[in-house]
Amino acid sequence: MRILIVEDNARIGALTAEGLGVMGFCSDVAPTLLEAGELLSATSYDIVVLDLGMPDGDGRAWLVAARAHGLVTPVIMLTARSALGDRVDGLDAGADDYLIKPFAIEELAARVRALLRRPGAHLSAVLSIGQIVFDTIARAGTCRGQPLHLSQREAALLELMMIRAGSVVSRDQIEASLYSFDDPVTPNAIEVLVSRVRKKLANLGVHDQLVTLRGVGYLMIEPRD
Repeated sequence: MRILIVEDNARIGALTAEGLGVMGFCSDVAPTLLEAGELLSATSYDIVVLDLGMPDGDGRAWLVAARAHGLVTPVIMLTARSALGDRVDGLDAGADDYLIKPFAIEELAARVRALLRRPGAHLSAVLSIGQIVFDTIARAGTCRGQPLHLSQREAALLELMMIRAGSVVSRDQIEASLYSFDDPVTPNAIEVLVSRVRKKLANLGVHDQLVTLRGVGYLMIEPRD
């Protein structure tokens, strides 16, 4: 899952991205509303975390305009403004949730997961494909009842492929979901990552469910009954 953090305070932005990263989310930080708009035009995000007091404008007004221009991505407003009227105005402007600073990163992550579990979203608390199970909150996977011992990025890949089970996922889509703009990505990084996850599944007795389609992408096959 990829998150856009719109925050002008470099320290808060970096700490938020780092904290969310520990919990399995990939994040980019936009220090201005202008850069936020550019990133949203260039990349698909699952959630936007939006600070209201930005140096180049008011986050609430920006969100109203963005919604009017078709932005459908869920938005969590992150601000020091705690008055009831501010919260109501923010939600009326198009925010899906509202979190007051200072905040615990665990609560922000929980709110992100809750938004992604809403009807029409694509994240369930527990994903299950055949003998493979992935707990999106604990960030832990099992195969045939045995733990998979996944690294953070391996867990993110398995989650993505299970969400998209039955559909081909291209290398570019995987890279966009799992890596921020600041992350170094070697030419064969995705192939190596898929290979590691496939090997861990095979070691626990599940073969040929995560397949490579040469020149096309990768596919998680749902087993037949």
